[in-house]
Amino acid sequence: MKNLKSIALALVVALATVSVSAQTKKIDAAKSSINWLGKKVTGQHNGTVNFKEGALVFKGKKVVGGNFTVDMNSLTATDLQGEYQGKLNGHLKADDFFGTDKFPTAKLVFKKIATKAANVFAVTADLTIKGITKPVTFDLTTTANSATAKFNVDRTKYDIKYGSGSFFSNIGDKAINDEFELDVTLKF
Repeated sequence: MKNLKSIALALVVALATVSVSAQTKKIDAAKSSINWLGKKVTGQHNGTVNFKEGALVFKGKKVVGGNFTVDMNSLTATDLQGEYQGKLNGHLKADDFFGTDKFPTAKLVFKKIATKAANVFAVTADLTIKGITKPVTFDLTTTANSATAKFNVDRTKYDIKYGSGSFFSNIGDKAINDEFELDVTLKF
């Protein structure tokens, strides 16, 4: 009987010390998406930008990390076609906006993650655009093989001030909102 108690106690201790190891889930960059929306006084433009790579790190069903690299040269407007699309794409890739010749990638690295509900996490991450890193916060919702997030980015924090009413007076109806929206879907 004493031997049985010792075995049971050893089993309880062994089970209590087993930790769930982290599992990294790489995204399928071709199936994952980033849709952007930028607004101005007279309207808006929307489009896409592609992931180069990325991964979420899980312990069980809990997100404990993540990092992503975005191919800024893939930036394109989807609300225009032909010449006007080419002009907008060129301007967005120029130094007035994202300067993709000098800064071909943007990065997002998770720094702090808190559980809000089952499969919903409050994330604080470092976002690097044009070599400038600033924190962003957003909610991330996960399923077994996907995750989604939607958040705004203040472009002026990344030295993208073109057409900003916050920095230039007398631009009237040519003003472009400082924030743009990102709608992200990750597929594993």
